[in-house]
Amino acid sequence: MNQNSDIHFEMRGDIAVIRLTRPTKRNALNDALIASLRHIFENLPDNAKAAVIAGDGDHFCAGLDLSDLKERDAGQGMHHSRSWHYALERLQYGPVPVIAALHGAVVGGGLELASACHIRVADESTFYALPEGTRGIFVGGGGAVRIPRLIGVARMTDMMMTGRVYNAVDGERAGFAQYLVPNGTSFDKAFELAQRIGSNAPLTNYALMNVLPRIAEQPADQGFITESMMSAIAQAAPEAKKRVQDFLEGRAAKVQKS
Repeated sequence: MNQNSDIHFEMRGDIAVIRLTRPTKRNALNDALIASLRHIFENLPDNAKAAVIAGDGDHFCAGLDLSDLKERDAGQGMHHSRSWHYALERLQYGPVPVIAALHGAVVGGGLELASACHIRVADESTFYALPEGTRGIFVGGGGAVRIPRLIGVARMTDMMMTGRVYNAVDGERAGFAQYLVPNGTSFDKAFELAQRIGSNAPLTNYALMNVLPRIAEQPADQGFITESMMSAIAQAAPEAKKRVQDFLEGRAAKVQKS
């Protein structure tokens, strides 16, 4: 599927695994790698139920490859930013849920990539930063929209103005990641979650990826209507009816305290 040596794609059963493979560059992102990500998510196999994104080496992704930063006028810069938007939208609003397995640096564009995923699993080596502010530039890969939804405008402003770095523990408390696991285990946990999520009804996963984020941005009266319509559509699906019947007849597990 992919001809770029800086990214690796494989199917493990019905889970798509995408790895950034530029460890000597701390998996820094360039335009070719972003284009490859877009291509992968536009061409996932039909049997894919979920996806995991990870990085080789000591880091998930240290951000934009500054050696790839070219002299651009304002118009060219806008189109370049929009090309990243299009690619990460294919991930966020694509066909399957995406879990990010984080470790080491999750910095700049790497944090923008992680924020486009639906669930983030960090290990204890993970740290988060947005150094664009101290380098005289601004986020351009969707971070200004997605990151405040995770941690709030005030925290993002602080990070960009001061260069503040969050460690794994503080980052999980702030909302960067939903899971914090021991060093070296973020991929295993992400893959376990992907398998669990992949067993959900596809229409429910679709609603969570594509409808819930939009409801959250709607005024309450519009959100309630959208919720009602999605609820009606989901429960009318044959698979949903079977799952409810299995539960009622004792064939499905009940919720247990973890």
